[in-house]
Amino acid sequence: MITNKQKEKIYIPELIFGHLLTSSNYDDNEKKVVGGRNGYGAKLANIFSSEFTIDTADKTTHQKYIQTWSKNMSVVGKAKITSNKVGKEYTQITFKPDLRRFGMESFDADFEAVVKRRVYDLAGCVKGIKVDLNGERIKIKNFKQYVEMYIDSNAKKEVNEGMEVLESAPKPTLVHQIVNDRWEVAFTMSDGQFNQVSFVNSIATTKGGTHVEHVAQQIITKLVDEVKKKNKAAAVKPHQIKQHLWVFVNCLIENPAFDSQTKEYMTLRPSAFGSKCNLSEDFIKKGSFFYRKG
Repeated sequence: MITNKQKEKIYIPELIFGHLLTSSNYDDNEKKVVGGRNGYGAKLANIFSSEFTIDTADKTTHQKYIQTWSKNMSVVGKAKITSNKVGKEYTQITFKPDLRRFGMESFDADFEAVVKRRVYDLAGCVKGIKVDLNGERIKIKNFKQYVEMYIDSNAKKEVNEGMEVLESAPKPTLVHQIVNDRWEVAFTMSDGQFNQVSFVNSIATTKGGTHVEHVAQQIITKLVDEVKKKNKAAAVKPHQIKQHLWVFVNCLIENPAFDSQTKEYMTLRPSAFGSKCNLSEDFIKKGSFFYRKG
């Protein structure tokens, strides 16, 4: 609720976005599939901005709340509470980064590419949302379509930041499965080196982690078995399969742990994931291109 000030003596949006150490995710015994943990993300965006505005509406209380901070969160604007007659519910954050704090005068091409990549990430890995970039709707409706951007030979290079796309190359075969409401995976052949694209609770784990290894090892083990069924004399080794594997993982993990604050590599042991990712036999059989071509 926006206006409940009985406990904290402060409006809830101001508490969340304008005060440090106000997270509600410190209890390790409470299982959550969220990305944030210490409540610093939004506050740091406020601190490193010359102006930061929260605009949120509550359909239960029929109220709308707008508040602006300036000068790196040091100047707190007065909250404006109005009627939300339409009954919409949303939260919109608008901020102006204080570029001087980063030794910048304007956004460079590298930063723009990172932001653009992240917007596409959200469109692909978060279910049930519509994402716009610079006023144009991104035409990605699910994780499978997001993955296809990587392997589609006709995908635009600027979307596939950091990857080489050969316009004349044939489109590789993609194997995809929605395992359950917490796991969605896919794989295809790589160019001879193991690759992965993965997300944990919408966090881009660019260096992978235990969730990726959990999926990859299942695929590798089952593919080795399939190869041996076709040719008992085949001397294929797991590492030979792995080096030709490109794995995509989108999962929800309870209270994930990472090797650093940047959350690029998840370290949580599989037994603590809070869910199972059991790949189907049909999923593996669709990967027969591995032992036909590999």
